[in-house]
Amino acid sequence: MTARRKTMTLEIDDELREFLTLMVREAGPYQSVSAYVEDLIRRYMASQEAASFTQLQAELAAGFSAPESTYHPSSAAEVMARNRL
Repeated sequence: MTARRKTMTLEIDDELREFLTLMVREAGPYQSVSAYVEDLIRRYMASQEAASFTQLQAELAAGFSAPESTYHPSSAAEVMARNRL
């Protein structure tokens, strides 16, 4: 399913506008400013997801490497109650 497209207005300074013009010229890697902005947003989203995953991995590694004497027994209901938003 294709997402509905929306129009957005963006205000930028002359320096950034010149750069965008270079990015979308015939020799540039993008066909339009919209394509360039979409690519930037997707890359940013991917980097945020990767950073979250790296943080999760670090937290899991710390938990799994903790001494067993630091473990506290908990029921599933206790864990669920503790983690409710």
